[in-house]
Amino acid sequence: MAALPEEPAEVVVKPDPEGGVPPQPPPAPPPAAPPTTAPAEGEPAGAPGGAGEAAPPKPAPPGPATSPAPTDRQTLLAVLQFLRRNNLHESEDILRREARLLGEEVAAAALSPSAPGAQGTPGGETDATGGEALLSRVAAASGAAGGAVAAGASATLGGPAVVAVPPGKVGGGVPVEDQPDVSAVLSAYKQQGDPALYEEYYSGLKHFIECALDCHRAELSQLFYPLFVHMYLELVYNQHENEAKSFFERFHGDQECYYHDDLRVLSSLTKKEHMKGNETMLDFRTSKFVLRISRDSYQLLKRHLQEKQNNQIWNIVQEHLYIDIFDGMPRSKQQIDAMVGSLAGEAKREANKAKVFFGLLKEPEIEVPLDDEDEEGENEEGKPKKKKPKRESMGSKSKKQDPNAPPQTRIPLPELKDSDKLDKIMNMKEATKRVRLGPECLPSICFYTFLNAYQGLTAVDVTDDSSMIVGGFADSTVRVWSVTPKRLRSVKSAADLGLIDKESDDVLERIMDEKTASELKILYGHCGSVYGTSFSPDRNYLLSCSEDGTVRLWSLQTFTCLVGYKGHNYPVWDTQFSPYGYYFVSGGHDRVARLWATDHYQPLRIFAGHLADVTCTRFHPNSNYIATGSADRTVRLWDVLNGNCVRIFTGHKGPIHSLAFSPNGRFLATGATDGRVLLWDIGHGLMVGELKGHTDTVYALRFSRDGEILASGSMDNTVRLWDAVKVFEDLETDDFTTATGHINLPENSQDLLLGTYMTKSTPVIHLHFTRRNLLLASGAYSPQ
Repeated sequence: MAALPEEPAEVVVKPDPEGGVPPQPPPAPPPAAPPTTAPAEGEPAGAPGGAGEAAPPKPAPPGPATSPAPTDRQTLLAVLQFLRRNNLHESEDILRREARLLGEEVAAAALSPSAPGAQGTPGGETDATGGEALLSRVAAASGAAGGAVAAGASATLGGPAVVAVPPGKVGGGVPVEDQPDVSAVLSAYKQQGDPALYEEYYSGLKHFIECALDCHRAELSQLFYPLFVHMYLELVYNQHENEAKSFFERFHGDQECYYHDDLRVLSSLTKKEHMKGNETMLDFRTSKFVLRISRDSYQLLKRHLQEKQNNQIWNIVQEHLYIDIFDGMPRSKQQIDAMVGSLAGEAKREANKAKVFFGLLKEPEIEVPLDDEDEEGENEEGKPKKKKPKRESMGSKSKKQDPNAPPQTRIPLPELKDSDKLDKIMNMKEATKRVRLGPECLPSICFYTFLNAYQGLTAVDVTDDSSMIVGGFADSTVRVWSVTPKRLRSVKSAADLGLIDKESDDVLERIMDEKTASELKILYGHCGSVYGTSFSPDRNYLLSCSEDGTVRLWSLQTFTCLVGYKGHNYPVWDTQFSPYGYYFVSGGHDRVARLWATDHYQPLRIFAGHLADVTCTRFHPNSNYIATGSADRTVRLWDVLNGNCVRIFTGHKGPIHSLAFSPNGRFLATGATDGRVLLWDIGHGLMVGELKGHTDTVYALRFSRDGEILASGSMDNTVRLWDAVKVFEDLETDDFTTATGHINLPENSQDLLLGTYMTKSTPVIHLHFTRRNLLLASGAYSPQ
């Protein structure tokens, strides 16, 4: 199996909120990502070492790195001066070491001896739990995946890109803009008008919009919030504190309720000094706020500002906003309200026009043997019964090649082992007995309540065959339970294994230690709350991510930690295995998602672009794409092959906490703190449904195995079932208008709600459909 192709690696250098620098990688050329396309990570040389475990399939080792490209000395000098000026010694040191390839004159012109950087030679590492590392080389420095904190790396939203300096590849043919250092960013707020007139300017525009025709008013009202923010920041920067305070007090109450958290942060910026180094302000400045407005409404606004000679507001519109103009009828208030709410406005229409291969990969041909009962059973005529053919359903994986599917070899996937084939056979057998769900046949729900969870339950996952359940807890532990009569067993010690006849037929049974078998296994190793867990498809491995900034891979044969993956600089909120195993994704407080392979200690890709924490991650069923939800109130879809962002979905009014792809790969459901469930058509890149009913954060979403039912679980202690077929059947493809990029959403949430099931006092944090379509739900009981 070939490895994912390597791409030029780049280091993004930017001060963190505390004014420090993220941990930097060791001297070897560190993998990192540019702000927009997030290219491939460099991969370590050397073959992974064994630890007595059957390691997951490995790709072929990567080819040699290409030689450095010609140097853009001016860019390099500017970056080095910026690093020195901000006392970023570690970053300067790394760049200085790479700059030796560029000639002594460059190094001498801009560099002086700086503080020693994080030095270390990758070496073998034994985990804190005693399990040997799966890999032969582990990064010595925390954050070995690169000091690439992508905070503010948002060139995709229209602002200038943060500076990206490729180690050993400076100026390698990739156009790189200068990083807006704080003073350069703030200088955009130079005085342009009488501070006493700001309130008059704003109230004049407000009066004009409120008196406009209804068809234009809704679109032009989108200007209120970004103009308010930039006018306030302009007053603060120019040290008109009293005018800024008065302006804020007068108009902040007019803004939409979903911006109140952002305004609370804004209200703390009352002096020019506060603005320097404030990341929220920097994001807002470098990421142009996107407004989607019809041409008629835009011309109306432009004419008004020119007639009034209101250059103050017109300059802000030109400088800080991105107006995405479309031809056609202006959008209604309902259409606009459905799409706005994110930190940087709506997505540009161009952001959602790339082709996405959302179809499913062709399943390998595997012969399914008849069940014993089918073989032995005879009908009335004495002839053996024929096995019932498998029913085709909306969500089942097709035997034929899906026209929307990616090529089978688009990304390297692990080959099927014999154990995987056996598991697929079992899955197919279960599918023949699967209950076909629908409005007239709702699933039974089995709820697993965690009682006395004083450790603080923070994450739950269930194996695909529903035989094990895992919980992540705030006390740093990972606890695995068997939910079948079969107890959890680990492999015997080395001394006992030497006594076993390896030629015996039942050797796999003999190596398991019955003496230590139990219903519960507790895994120790993290040193912070565990926020995410994920079982591998073959049930041999378990992932967990934590506040300590690491992702750990655990063996479910020995119940020990095989390796800790260090790349995120801050807490990791979520992690998930690919449907095919081997690959996994993680997302965290450093605003980026990372793609990993189990046998590489560094990430293969870094997906940078979100303006806030990446709170949840999910693989597409064909494993070629990854969806990420963020506290910036957007959902992004990333291409695993090249690291590009191919979809940006806006519409939620709060941080996103749950994602679920439909089994056929065509649709995506998202849930957030606003209590809404939004449905997206991935191919067209548009919202196609809005499910209202929950009164609190939606923490869990899951489609049934056939795609007929969507289940949602929330902090409001309820599980709700929705008619997914009706949502997508009512969808007319003619409604998709590429010119305007929006459709009319039907107001029929209650018609789609099939049932609401309440718990006594248990928030629902995980949902799982078994292979026979029984719904499993789980959460921790919280006494009132």
